[in-house]
Amino acid sequence: MKKVITYGTFDLLHYGHIKLLERAKALGDYLIVGITSDSYDRYRGKLNVHDTLIERIENVKKTGLADEILVEEYEGQKIDDITRLGVDIYAIGSDWRGKFDYLSDYCEVVYLERTKGISSTALRAQEHDFIKFGIVGTGRIANRFIPESKYVSGLSAEFVMDIDEASAKAFADRHQLTTYTTDYDKLLELSDAVYIATPHQFHYEYVKRALLAKKHVLCEKPITLELAQAKELFELANKQGVILMEGLKTLHCPGFKRLISLAKSGRIGDIKCVDAAFTKLVPAGCRELTDKFAGGSVTELATYPALAIYKLLGLDYSDVRFTSFVKDDSVDLFTKIDLYYPNAAASAKVGIGAKTEGSLVITGTRGYIYVPAPWWKTEYFEMRFEDTSSTRKFFYEFVGDGLRYELQTFINQVAKKCNDESFTNCSLGLIKLIEEYRKGEHTTFIS
Repeated sequence: MKKVITYGTFDLLHYGHIKLLERAKALGDYLIVGITSDSYDRYRGKLNVHDTLIERIENVKKTGLADEILVEEYEGQKIDDITRLGVDIYAIGSDWRGKFDYLSDYCEVVYLERTKGISSTALRAQEHDFIKFGIVGTGRIANRFIPESKYVSGLSAEFVMDIDEASAKAFADRHQLTTYTTDYDKLLELSDAVYIATPHQFHYEYVKRALLAKKHVLCEKPITLELAQAKELFELANKQGVILMEGLKTLHCPGFKRLISLAKSGRIGDIKCVDAAFTKLVPAGCRELTDKFAGGSVTELATYPALAIYKLLGLDYSDVRFTSFVKDDSVDLFTKIDLYYPNAAASAKVGIGAKTEGSLVITGTRGYIYVPAPWWKTEYFEMRFEDTSSTRKFFYEFVGDGLRYELQTFINQVAKKCNDESFTNCSLGLIKLIEEYRKGEHTTFIS
């Protein structure tokens, strides 16, 4: 008897799941289905799982395709199950191609072609909203979106649009999407929501057209380079009854949210200063270095340290000063931003052509919090005091590239049918800062 095994969350069981089980079943005589436990899903960063473990087991049972069902509860269990049960074939969807090649030492590994298109009828029959995403742009960040989206229940990345047809086709083939196009209107017709990952200067037009078509929008930062345009878009989203959210992944990750809560709890006293830095050296020829209109360190990176400052000290600073390193009439390669509040101060350092320690330090009247680089992927921080024996260390998970956290928040906003005003105000504050810098006021240039 040839035994086949496959694993999955099987949340919101749909046509794609059933087709995968049918194909796995056809590979042998006996099909074993491993269903991930709630705790293991949380461990591996699977978010927004709607159905309970019992419901997911019952739904797989009802298909009549599983000869045996087990629960996957820990990392490494696949090897244990395969050897213990005498499994001949491990089957998994082709969108995970290569990830499970290590199991070939224990059995044959078969990657089953993904079923393109999800049966929304089957899903909505379970009274859940299932959001079909269209991706706008095919660059580095757009490529991160697809694998991250697999860890968030309630959405499916299905379509891609790019003005370069060859790039759109290559992206769709790489990620096994149902449709690629160069026609933005077509993408909007197919999608419930769009993820916009184009260069900054194109965000405004793409966001506005999507909102007018009453589509939800998740847009990479910054949403626009002008405050007036951003205000217009958020007002339009509210008028149209759809969600508009900026892709600030740090804002939504568990560790960062806990960090902000602890810092503002009073345990380190009154916050008097925040120092945050984010720098990276980008290779010559990159858009960030060559695009004099929308490139440079401030437009690329300032949202990260400014986000931490705003969450800790608020949006109402009284003065701002910029010091920028610009070489040979290039974009700003490094900028130090000094913000002054009535009772506190802050500094943000960003750079794409100069490097510094990427830490976050929150100074208080009783102690301080230190977050090492990369603090924007908050996994660990220390609360330190004069008495070193009082130091406390905090550990949190930051799984994958972090886009899954903002996707989880976005899905929740769609379910609530309401834009979160705090997110909107934060985005507007970040764009205001970028606009102030781009005007060239309060800036000292060094070479």
